[in-house]
Amino acid sequence: MTTMPSMSPTSQSGQTIHDWFLSDAGRAVLASEEDAIAQALSDRPGMPWLWCGPGPRDTADVAGRGLYLSPDGEQWRGRIACGLPLPLPSDAFGAVVLQHVARPSGPCGQGLLEEAARLLVSGGRLWLFLLNPLAPYRWRWRGTGITASEPLAWRRRLRAAGLVPDAVSQGLGPGWSLRVSPLPQQGAGLRAAYLLRAEKRVLPLTPMRQRRALHLGQGVSAA
Repeated sequence: MTTMPSMSPTSQSGQTIHDWFLSDAGRAVLASEEDAIAQALSDRPGMPWLWCGPGPRDTADVAGRGLYLSPDGEQWRGRIACGLPLPLPSDAFGAVVLQHVARPSGPCGQGLLEEAARLLVSGGRLWLFLLNPLAPYRWRWRGTGITASEPLAWRRRLRAAGLVPDAVSQGLGPGWSLRVSPLPQQGAGLRAAYLLRAEKRVLPLTPMRQRRALHLGQGVSAA
């Protein structure tokens, strides 16, 4: 019987990719994203959120109602332990945050994006945090097994999952130094990471009939 590949692939040193986010370099990226994460979790007030991040953390001080999960081998762990598909109701979450857990392929690949689309309400948003392959900072994760992709490739994946991505990403994090840089910039640029948002838009099953235009007679004012 074949086994599923791990959600947390290992590097040649035997460490998982997510171990890199426990390093000083990885922590600087995560700290730079805290303001954007807070914005994401408050994006749809009154609605629950789902936040998937690279490692266990305490969310007791996080506003709103939601669930935090992190990958652990083939499973997701937090207040629940589960695999994909997640045992969560469809069309129930105002925001889904995937913070450095999405991959171009494998168990955290396209299926994870499609699962996020299933969970979102119409008008809900997916907030996708990714490492920037063009950043000088990439030398700090060299040898860890991390594979980074540019925004264009992720927009194609988001559309394939049924989501509508923003036309422009936001660059986040440091350029090269380990300094926390929370202010976003337009476009990924040379920042260590970037944020790409996508919205779930559901068309009505029955097309809406267009209203007939009202033609005014001559001499009738439209004011």
